[in-house]
Amino acid sequence: MSGFHFTTALKNLLGDLPYAPELYWSLRQRGRPVTAKFDLSRLAAALPSWRAQALAARQSYTPPLATPHSPLPTPHSQPGLKHILLFATQRYWLEHITLLALTLAGQGHQVTLAYLPYAEWAKPLNPFDARRQSAYLQSVLQQAGDLLTVLPLLTAPQSALPPALQTAIEGVALRDTQYTLQVEEVSLQSELYQLRLARNTQAAGALLHWLTARAALPQLAIIPNGTILEFGAVYQTARFCGLPVVTYEFGEQRQRLWLAQNAEVMRQDTTSLWLERRDQALDPEQTAQIRQLFAARQRASLWENFARRWQGVPSEGGQKVRAALRLDARPLVLLATNVIGDSLTLGRQVFSDSMTEWLQRTVLYFARRPDVQLVVRIHPGELVTKGPSVADVVRRALPEVPEHIHLILPDAPINTYDLVEIADLGLVYTTTVGMEMAMSGVPVIVVGATHYRAKGFTLDPADWQDYFNLLEQALSDPSAYRPTPAQVDCAWNYAYRFFFEYPHPYPWHLLHFWQDVEEWPLNRLFSPEGLAQFGPTLQLLSGEPPLSTSHSPLPTSHGGLL
Repeated sequence: MSGFHFTTALKNLLGDLPYAPELYWSLRQRGRPVTAKFDLSRLAAALPSWRAQALAARQSYTPPLATPHSPLPTPHSQPGLKHILLFATQRYWLEHITLLALTLAGQGHQVTLAYLPYAEWAKPLNPFDARRQSAYLQSVLQQAGDLLTVLPLLTAPQSALPPALQTAIEGVALRDTQYTLQVEEVSLQSELYQLRLARNTQAAGALLHWLTARAALPQLAIIPNGTILEFGAVYQTARFCGLPVVTYEFGEQRQRLWLAQNAEVMRQDTTSLWLERRDQALDPEQTAQIRQLFAARQRASLWENFARRWQGVPSEGGQKVRAALRLDARPLVLLATNVIGDSLTLGRQVFSDSMTEWLQRTVLYFARRPDVQLVVRIHPGELVTKGPSVADVVRRALPEVPEHIHLILPDAPINTYDLVEIADLGLVYTTTVGMEMAMSGVPVIVVGATHYRAKGFTLDPADWQDYFNLLEQALSDPSAYRPTPAQVDCAWNYAYRFFFEYPHPYPWHLLHFWQDVEEWPLNRLFSPEGLAQFGPTLQLLSGEPPLSTSHSPLPTSHGGLL
């Protein structure tokens, strides 16, 4: 047996022995990370200061703790204080959620922080190393043991999953596999799917046992993402047990987060927000703000606190792109794609089996329509992903692409908004370009379950027959399907709400976490200035008030945004 295989076999054996990995770590590596990919030294260095600041804040909310290491008190009778369960895995999420946990503890909540010690979600980790990493993380978190109850799920007892929960966990594993490989068609026999299923099942079983063994459930769980990986497994388990859940994620804006109550945040459900705002016209300042953002997207420039460029090249005008692509006077249909396997496309089908199936059936339809020009704008995001391209999907359906179908590759020096300018009809799955087509007065057919579908300014087929009938009708007279001026105004109104009111103020973005912490340490967050700016979001994260009554316009000035 080679040295590598012997070491692996030994670790697998020792990983099942009680206390062996933990004892090894304590004697040989105490205080040090097991691997550079799971190095929490920065968190370990920051925790004493965070704890002290949270403890000082807590003393202003609740009676002082008796001793630095006294047992964690139960929630007090003050309104809104709860026992809150938080969960994370992966180094960066663990750093982020630990600070959130201490923030909530500083407000007086009783906080339990559950964790899994994985650095990588797609690579196996033998039990010996996993338990060593769990021991390492637990030792780091114990620095705040008087404010946090630490729950290592890796070594917790497990319960068998009821059939309904098992089915939900299998769905999470499927999404994990699709997301990792960035394909929609995957094998349930693959090693990756089996790995994801095993990890998700373990996480769900451990949490299910912990929840059902308690005399009283926590009053709330807070989980990042809530859709994929162990985050999705923990979300499904919490909801199965009837536990209220808040999920949160980050978009492209600094000092903003998305959150959802009792829902997966990546679904971007704007229903309640739109019900409140759809009849409220934008004022001149709001109109100017959304128009400035839209102009920045067209120019391929950064704007205010948005940290991403949406195009690689600035707009040059529709006629220039028409000449560059040799487009003629035939009706022009713009199909704007998503990245295959993106988290905002998985599970978003309305009537197709997947985005891939919709793409293939659509290009086959247009292959028989030489009276129409189809431009397939492939998402520039493919430049930074590793999955197959939409171009491959199209070429599998059409090995010989006819002259009236144009594939615009991700690196093509063409601005999507120039294509919108000359389009007679738009087709989208979930990309935000569909909303922007409607804002530009272009009729757009939306086939995926995206946040702006059925908001009053898009064409929304419910099945394949409806889809192809709508295509036939719209292509026979595109001008008859153009959104009315009222619908265009509705699209602009919705876009403002989505970009400026759907995200909530929050000091620490995941991607700029340590930089943001320097700007907004806990003591500043707990100051009158910090609570005025971020206090309402902290209330939402703690489950109060209901999200449907919590939307308020964000500041329109630059103050605090950059």
